[in-house]
Amino acid sequence: MRFKIISEIVEMEIIAVGNAIRDLERLQTFYGEGRWRKLKGCATILLNNGRVRRAELHWYEAHGIGRREVKRKRYLD
Repeated sequence: MRFKIISEIVEMEIIAVGNAIRDLERLQTFYGEGRWRKLKGCATILLNNGRVRRAELHWYEAHGIGRREVKRKRYLD
């Protein structure tokens, strides 16, 4: 199910950096070289069915490239 982030992401925390990221080679191939980090945080999201929920999100991010592949991991409400 797709979603839209409708609030600021809070409680951000770095999970992995550089070679500690399992998908590092794929990220560099698709999006380019950069200092890749895997992060997690909490935000309010709008689901396709119209429901608004609080969720834990995981994503990859690199300076100059930005946030990529945001995934909902679990609902917090």
